[in-house]
Amino acid sequence: MKKALSAKVKEWSQPPFDTESVAELEALKQNPEQLEDAFYKDLEFGTGGMRGIMGIGTNRINSYTLGKSTQGLSDYLKKSFETEQLKVVIAYDCRNNSKSLALKAAEVFSANDIKVFFFSDLRTTPELSFAVKYLKAHCGIVLTASHNPPEYNGYKVYWKDGGQIVPPEDKAIIKQINQTRFSDIKFQPNQELIEWIDKEVDQAFFDKSVELGQFDLKGRENFKVVFTALHGTSITAVPQVMAQAGYTDLHLVASQSVPDGNFPTVKSPNPEEPEALQMALDQAETIGADMVIGTDPDSDRLGIAVRDHNNKFRLLNGNQTMIVMTYFLLEQWKKSNRLNGNQFVASTIVSTPMLQKMAKAYGVQYKETLTGFKWIGKLIKEFPKLEFIGGGEESYGYLVGDAIRDKDAVTATLLACEVGTFAKNNNKSFYEILEDCYRKFGAYKEKLISFTQKGKEGATKIKTMMEEYRNNPPKEIAGIPVMISEDYLFTKRFYPLQNRSEAIDLPVADVIIFTLKDHSRIAIRPSGTEPKIKFYFSVNDDLDFNEDWSTLEVKLDQKIDAIIKGIGL
Repeated sequence: MKKALSAKVKEWSQPPFDTESVAELEALKQNPEQLEDAFYKDLEFGTGGMRGIMGIGTNRINSYTLGKSTQGLSDYLKKSFETEQLKVVIAYDCRNNSKSLALKAAEVFSANDIKVFFFSDLRTTPELSFAVKYLKAHCGIVLTASHNPPEYNGYKVYWKDGGQIVPPEDKAIIKQINQTRFSDIKFQPNQELIEWIDKEVDQAFFDKSVELGQFDLKGRENFKVVFTALHGTSITAVPQVMAQAGYTDLHLVASQSVPDGNFPTVKSPNPEEPEALQMALDQAETIGADMVIGTDPDSDRLGIAVRDHNNKFRLLNGNQTMIVMTYFLLEQWKKSNRLNGNQFVASTIVSTPMLQKMAKAYGVQYKETLTGFKWIGKLIKEFPKLEFIGGGEESYGYLVGDAIRDKDAVTATLLACEVGTFAKNNNKSFYEILEDCYRKFGAYKEKLISFTQKGKEGATKIKTMMEEYRNNPPKEIAGIPVMISEDYLFTKRFYPLQNRSEAIDLPVADVIIFTLKDHSRIAIRPSGTEPKIKFYFSVNDDLDFNEDWSTLEVKLDQKIDAIIKGIGL
């Protein structure tokens, strides 16, 4: 290991690496631990592309690791579309260095005779996905690290269908990148091949968002919303889409509307974290708003707070938001007589099982795939004869229709407000619609626990934990027998009570799921984008029409706590 590390450090101490990079490397040598973490491995494409801490080294985001990926991608594009004039679209978010890194990628593409459509200012990830299809490009990239801390940046690759790269392209691209040397990178741009884009694509995206997220409703002007961009890209799209759709009572959290990669007003720009929405919640209470919505920096995730029976704001989790929005879509499709069995909704293996029950009730196909929205995009591509209504995942991502092929917080924000407006028109609330779903399809409660394990040592700890659950699966948890044990690394499903097994028809993934005899479920997986191991808990029970949800919720929370204790956390 030390020999390999020394060889990498020596390589980065000489051309083609510039004097600034060499100086940064020399400073890093003063801290052997940080030096090793910067070079002990190469950044890889995970469920969300390449993402890492910015800085010098092979395990960092910098102009050379990004340039190497871009050069490898360029070479793969040339092999894949030999006779075509290649076109790519590039967008970037609010993060520090995002624009400069995006420009570096544009330079490398153009140096390889590839036409580049470059957004002149920050734009949302869903608009990048849309733009790839709209401009008939072969590929797109967006510089973003989503909701990660300020020191992170990333690089997501999209294929010509507007979805993130999936098999077979992902592995083929990675292979090509791994074959690429830093000395192979072409950094000399052809400026004639770089075209700056803005208003035309913006308006086309806004129009499509309104088309997908707006329904036959009145009273939008009476629905009061507080929205926070959390210093991210959604400020370039959400206010515009909401205004175009007729929502005139939209209130922005002014201090969080300014794009800033340091995210000065929050500990984390992650709408999954209650603290991230606190300023919006305070403003909403002051003005008497109906709903609070916040999006992450690249605007593919959204968090929602709605008023409960006591007129207090309740933060919904990703599963709850997904359930209500899917229910609303299904009701709208049913109302317009568009359901004929040729539609589907989709979610992931760690999200709530409730969506499957809902789909069955409406005669709609349900498709389940791996964690990461790129797999939902892949489903849309794989089933062109089926209409995709909508779908999401527990990690606060949702997609309406197939015009965009990644989770889309812009359109989802509009859709959430449409649900809220519909409820208000009928003397109900968004929260009451959620309760209606619980009574119709079963009451499900989920909880996520994450453990952060940074650096090389942390990666080893996560690997050890997964191996322990994999090699010594529990026979019972909290006194409840394990009915199904699924290991997606080996694509096997075991039924220990029946002493049989079967294959799982999904790609390989480092995920373990235990389903208990009472249909409670525990899913365990390392994050593909952060140094974390995640535990997903799901429990359920029936909710009678005369039963109080808050009472049952307490019981379900207690059940989750018992399972958490039972699994040793």
